[in-house]
Amino acid sequence: MRIPHEVVEAIKDRCDIVDLIGSYVTLRRAGSNYNGSCPFHSEKTPSFTVFPDSQSFFCFGCEAGGDAFTFIMRSENLDYPNAIEFLAKRTGVDIPRSAEEEKRGLSRKRVYEMNLIAARFFRECLFDPVLGREGMAYLQEKRGLSVPVIRRFGLGFAPNDFTALVTVLKKEGYTDQEMKEAFLCGISQKSGRAYDYFRNRIMFPVIDTTGNVVAFSGRDVGGDSKAKYLNSSDTPGFQKRKHLYALNFAKNHCADELILCEGNMDVVALHAAGFENAVASLGTALTDDHARIMAKYTKQVILAYDSDEAGQRAAHRAMAIFAKVGLDVRILQMEGAKDPDEYIKKFGADRFRQLLKKSSTGFNFKLQTVLSRYDVTRPEEKIKAAADLCEIIARVYSAAEREVYIHAVADQLGISTDSLQGDVERIRRQHIKADQQQQSRQAHLTAMNLGDKINPEAAGSVQAAAAEDIIIGLMLLYGEHRKAIRSGVVPLSSDSFVTAFNRRAFEAIMALEAGEGGFDFAFLGEFFSPDEMGRLAKLEQKRRALTENGTVVLRGAAETLAAAKEKKAVKDAPAMDGLQMLLEGKRKKIKRPADEA
Repeated sequence: MRIPHEVVEAIKDRCDIVDLIGSYVTLRRAGSNYNGSCPFHSEKTPSFTVFPDSQSFFCFGCEAGGDAFTFIMRSENLDYPNAIEFLAKRTGVDIPRSAEEEKRGLSRKRVYEMNLIAARFFRECLFDPVLGREGMAYLQEKRGLSVPVIRRFGLGFAPNDFTALVTVLKKEGYTDQEMKEAFLCGISQKSGRAYDYFRNRIMFPVIDTTGNVVAFSGRDVGGDSKAKYLNSSDTPGFQKRKHLYALNFAKNHCADELILCEGNMDVVALHAAGFENAVASLGTALTDDHARIMAKYTKQVILAYDSDEAGQRAAHRAMAIFAKVGLDVRILQMEGAKDPDEYIKKFGADRFRQLLKKSSTGFNFKLQTVLSRYDVTRPEEKIKAAADLCEIIARVYSAAEREVYIHAVADQLGISTDSLQGDVERIRRQHIKADQQQQSRQAHLTAMNLGDKINPEAAGSVQAAAAEDIIIGLMLLYGEHRKAIRSGVVPLSSDSFVTAFNRRAFEAIMALEAGEGGFDFAFLGEFFSPDEMGRLAKLEQKRRALTENGTVVLRGAAETLAAAKEKKAVKDAPAMDGLQMLLEGKRKKIKRPADEA
């Protein structure tokens, strides 16, 4: 769908990038700009900068960059048209559509519309005395949920019927392919007919923080399915790694702490018992994205994972992920119950509240885990325990924290703090040396353009690619350079470029420059991925930081590019042809001063 340029301009005019990004990231003023922790990679030192004057952003750590549209493409996992729709809705700008455009492709909006119809259908089935009898019996009798709680979470029931939901959605005008892409139906390989994906399951609608039904999680009640839980796969409107179940409710009650559970039913049970700050990941392991999302809403996370071995392994992994985003983590250790739902049923909400207060710090949890593996009354076992604990402490960023943990281990093992301190520092030096070596290797590869996924051809033409980068950066930054190239004052064309990525960038910039609306960085999102937009933002930012960006620099880069391309052509040509090309090049250089005179 081609969105008119005037619509994109209207959205840009109404969307302040500081306000937009500030709703995702905590920003702090730094002179005329704003800094914050990057939402696209984990970091301890903020390297993410927002530039109000150019309405752009750039991360000097992971090199994500661009404008408001690029930011939404990355943050919400949207393509360019859907990012424009997202911001249009935010800014109140209407996007005109023809009937043909409405039917073309599956948009995020259409997924949400289908999901809302499905959620209403599942709820009606649950409250139907016949269709929902088994589902309601499970929720009320086995799980002890009241009708108000069931209604609050929009719980429903998918009947054991292959075409119940498909029939409803078809009446609303949705096609089999649309239902399949929204993960609401499958297509039979034998008959080619659509069938309901969720059958004989309690349905948990997943609702985002703006109130859209984005996905579903279905819990088997018949015991016939191999999968106890069935969750929506990623769709144009949903990504598992970026959503948390019940965050739409918990976001208003979690300023101090969030309770992270393993399952949806634990979350519902906790909310029903008055703990409205509980959430769960959706049928997937905790991700860096989940941690960054939680860091937007809270200061501390309490892990209320199952008490079995798998749950404890997951807790260890989760602590490492939360440490990357600077969230304080505490571990809930339940005795006499395997999960929060069972604990509350057995001992009540007050006992669970006391349990939350007694939750262990992340380090104490690790300490007890290590001590449980060894018999520290035996010297050789004590040495192994000390080695494991020193390795854990050595990875702690804060020196003050390390000192506290060293004293705790010394007390537990009866070892002097000085000896433990020495071991910790030795391990830290090893880690620092390994990190420096890795950074050195990476810097060498970067200098040689090796491993460049955006512009892989740069490694084979380092000089030419460097000149191209200068040209693209200057073109992005200054309209007069685009005009000079377009008018022929500076002789450059797409044929001048050696690398495909920079050639594409040149062609897109010049096409927009020649268009009715003229060039605007925002329009590049139609032609480039978010990662590629980040590279373009980097090239622009690099030139912006320099004082010399005039026509002399542009001409010099163009000449360098021409010479580098000529040199590469000679190198790649057969021996006699290469010699002829070299002689021709030298004749041109000899004639040039006279011609110019």
